[in-house]
Amino acid sequence: MRILGIDPGYAIVGYGAIEYEGNQFTTLAYGAVTTQAGVPFERRIEQVYDGVCQVIDCYKPEAISIEQLFFTTNQKTAIMVAQARGVVLLAAMKRGIPIFEYTPLQVKQSVVGYGKAVKHQVMEMTRILLHLKEVPKPDDAADALAIAICHAHAAGSSINKNMILQAVGKKPLYDSKGGNLTDGQRNLLRAIAASEETVKGKSTSKTCGGRSAKK
Repeated sequence: MRILGIDPGYAIVGYGAIEYEGNQFTTLAYGAVTTQAGVPFERRIEQVYDGVCQVIDCYKPEAISIEQLFFTTNQKTAIMVAQARGVVLLAAMKRGIPIFEYTPLQVKQSVVGYGKAVKHQVMEMTRILLHLKEVPKPDDAADALAIAICHAHAAGSSINKNMILQAVGKKPLYDSKGGNLTDGQRNLLRAIAASEETVKGKSTSKTCGGRSAKK
């Protein structure tokens, strides 16, 4: 499965593209879409949208994972980041790519195994899991890669694998309690099932202005 993780913002939007096959990670590239201070906010939002669209078109992810917003202090900043996050979601929806959202707690738990891990622990474990020589920079890109890893782990769980088998077999899909699956769960199945049928050996030489992985 090809996953694009995104750390939303209006000044810096971190992104990280990875492949996850057979419990193995391959880092395709990482980087950031940036906007300049002093530029009218609506123009910065447009630049975020255009930049994210370029990244999506380059790496053609089968799923996009993005962190849920969590602010406790600066409401003005929260609103501006939320608006930037909105155009990121719009870019994905316009291309029909499933979107999956994770809380900071879920990302820490998935990457480090501890929901209260501090930032440098998450960044170092991201480096280790992706077999990189150094922690990705900028920090926003490292965060985006961690979010992508979180989705890879969620999508690769044994529960989801069982669901995929049902999807591939075109059987009715129900949850463990006999209820119908949610749209989000169905999107997850479609994305993973599609990745199972994708021909192996996709090119990873394109960087689209980002930084290709160096092992």
